[in-house]
Amino acid sequence: MTGRRFLARRLGFYAAAVWSAVTLNFLIPRLMPGDPSLAIIEELERVSGQSLPPRTLESIQRLFGDPSANLGAQYLDYLGQLARLDLGVSIRNFPTPVSDLVWQGLPWTLLLVGSTTVVAFLVGTGLGVIAGWRAGGRFDSIVSPLTTFVSSVPYFWVALLALWAFGFLLGWFPLAGGYDPDLPVGLNAPFVLSVLHYGALPAATIVFSAFGGWLLGMRNMTVTTVREDYVLLALAKGLSPRRVMLRYAARNAMLPNFTGFALALGGVVGGALLTEIVFSYPGIGYLLFISLQQRDYPVMQGVFFLLTLTVLLANLAADSVYALLDPRIRERA
Repeated sequence: MTGRRFLARRLGFYAAAVWSAVTLNFLIPRLMPGDPSLAIIEELERVSGQSLPPRTLESIQRLFGDPSANLGAQYLDYLGQLARLDLGVSIRNFPTPVSDLVWQGLPWTLLLVGSTTVVAFLVGTGLGVIAGWRAGGRFDSIVSPLTTFVSSVPYFWVALLALWAFGFLLGWFPLAGGYDPDLPVGLNAPFVLSVLHYGALPAATIVFSAFGGWLLGMRNMTVTTVREDYVLLALAKGLSPRRVMLRYAARNAMLPNFTGFALALGGVVGGALLTEIVFSYPGIGYLLFISLQQRDYPVMQGVFFLLTLTVLLANLAADSVYALLDPRIRERA
């Protein structure tokens, strides 16, 4: 009963958080100066080289919304669009729907950032357990200072240096893109190998910069956990050190790391913005960067809504699983 009550409270909190995020996502673009309809008209007039009739402006205002219309009516229309999973139409890629642009970039981001997040978490957490179990040993004395140095290096510098060294000087990897544009897109061996080739360098830079945080966090928590009474008791009973390390120390020490991992998975949809910019990788982060440059408000609004929703869902999943792993959370609730 206590677990159900705790889950009901969390669901209520996250429902309110989703409503707040949706409302802010609606208000912020409308409080900004400018009219997306006029931006469309200016772009069409620039391309066509002639003025457009007033009927065209009226039609575009019906599509993008008239900023002078009642705000409450606009809000209800916006909620109705979200209920239909309609994120609007891109200004700079008119008349392409925002959802099409998002679905084009989402698989690339999930492939690159999702896989590297899992790999960095597993590598960092595993090495952190070993370093924390034998704190002060040779492995810990080498890995911990080295990892601290690597974590302090700005990521964009690592990405630019890797691109310059392995892409420009050595020519081992492409300088930009997600696949060879001369190949037909599909589930065939040449295209898959091309995707892996183009994504190898961005993935390596992400793992190189990210695993250190997981390692240091897990190492510090393991150092604290190995001093707990239940760990000392398990060792005194004669259990093997490997079993005590994995079943007793690591299992309890990884709770904070697991929370961070769940939040990192929520941020996967947002993409590694700097990575996708440096390598011109066609993901959600690069789409957001281009929309900011082009002032494409519907695309920005759609991407922000998707990011907010995924982060909140990741938080909800982390809270739920954390409560299952640690009964003290439910008792305090």
